Amino acid sequence: MKNILIVLVLGGLVFACSKSESSNMEGPAIAKLAVNKQTVSPFTDFWNQGKAEITTYDLQQARYGEIHKGTANTIFVTEPFSQSKQVKLDNPGQNPKDLVPAMKLNFTRKFYTGVYPYSTMLSVFTGQDLKKNPHSLKAVFGAQEWCGQTFTQLNLGASGYEMEQFSYFESEGDKSVKLQKATLEDELWNIIRINPENLPTGKVNMIPGLTFSRLGHVEPDAVLADANLERSGKMTSYSVHYPQYERTLTINFKTEFPHEIESWQETGYSGFGSNRKILTTTATFNSRKMLEYWSKHSLSDAPLRAELGL
Repeated sequence: MKNILIVLVLGGLVFACSKSESSNMEGPAIAKLAVNKQTVSPFTDFWNQGKAEITTYDLQQARYGEIHKGTANTIFVTEPFSQSKQVKLDNPGQNPKDLVPAMKLNFTRKFYTGVYPYSTMLSVFTGQDLKKNPHSLKAVFGAQEWCGQTFTQLNLGASGYEMEQFSYFESEGDKSVKLQKATLEDELWNIIRINPENLPTGKVNMIPGLTFSRLGHVEPDAVLADANLERSGKMTSYSVHYPQYERTLTINFKTEFPHEIESWQETGYSGFGSNRKILTTTATFNSRKMLEYWSKHSLSDAPLRAELGL
């Protein structure tokens, strides 16, 4: 029976990503699988429906020692990932041994500082089986604003993370650096959605988020953090405090599956020189929708933006 179930699941993946079904390479290679009930769980039933969960947040972003209004979006979706190439597989059925079913997070922030805009995007790819893949396979961050662009990518290797960093700042790029294996702050969001019981607590060796590192001009590296998980009825809060940076991140999510993230707060230093002060970035829930967004690219689909609070 075990072998039969594996064939059925892979068959569903092949069907979903075949070019005859869809020529849109942006969509996730997932499908509604009509298989034996032994393969169905709340996780697969929710995440393998062929849609992504898109959530919009009202953002109050600390930058340059002030709070700036903006919008943040999280897009969670499952897709087949290559263990060796660390990219999304076009045809996952061709090499099942290389396939890692992954949770992908695309996390965007848009806000203005005075006259000019900031746009950041974080992408994180985490294996759904956290026992087999205790560390995320890949994390990518990019920022664009009128001064220029920065780009950072972490790829998991045998001995740690290989980091490539490019920046218009002389001191920050271009460079290649090796980082030790450690928990990524950026993977915490995916772990919450997969199974928050796997969130590390207590003293944790953690690599701070790439958004924090780039906006704060801090070199990514593993540092000691204190992590705490606190449940309060229908809501659970997970906090990470970095004594070295006097910074705390708190993510608030629903206790029950599928553990939707409702808000977060990030308190730490903002600004430089005389403008440097402790401020708190906050993001609060605005709207949420399950949507196959990659197929909604026509003018007639534009009203969906209003539904998403965009």
